Amino acid sequence: MRREEILLAKKKGVVLCVCQGSCPSFHKMNVFEVLNALRREKLVDFVSLHPQLCASDGDVFWGVLLKGMDEVEKLVVAGCAPEMQKKMFRDAFETTGFDKEKHVGVDIRNMTTEEAVEAIKAVL
Repeated sequence: MRREEILLAKKKGVVLCVCQGSCPSFHKMNVFEVLNALRREKLVDFVSLHPQLCASDGDVFWGVLLKGMDEVEKLVVAGCAPEMQKKMFRDAFETTGFDKEKHVGVDIRNMTTEEAVEAIKAVL
């Protein structure tokens, strides 16, 4: 596949949000291993880690990541409750023109590394 074809192909990605990294609900998992497991199995095209997407810089993150990203077909955000994610990211998705139907939220709080990987795989 040529570089242009790769860049234009539909993409799936995972963003992991870890509540500042100090929340007890993430202490049983190695967040880097969660992302690496998905990469190694080539289940997604990109992964990212953010400490607190619900903070004001979370909107900045979405603005940079999603601006003009029409080729993203599925964006999994693993972190808190999916219902909360829909409310928190609605404005950022609207501002960037990202289709909110492509967002899939997964609650991975209080899971081990292996459980989090399996929960994310289930929605991919």
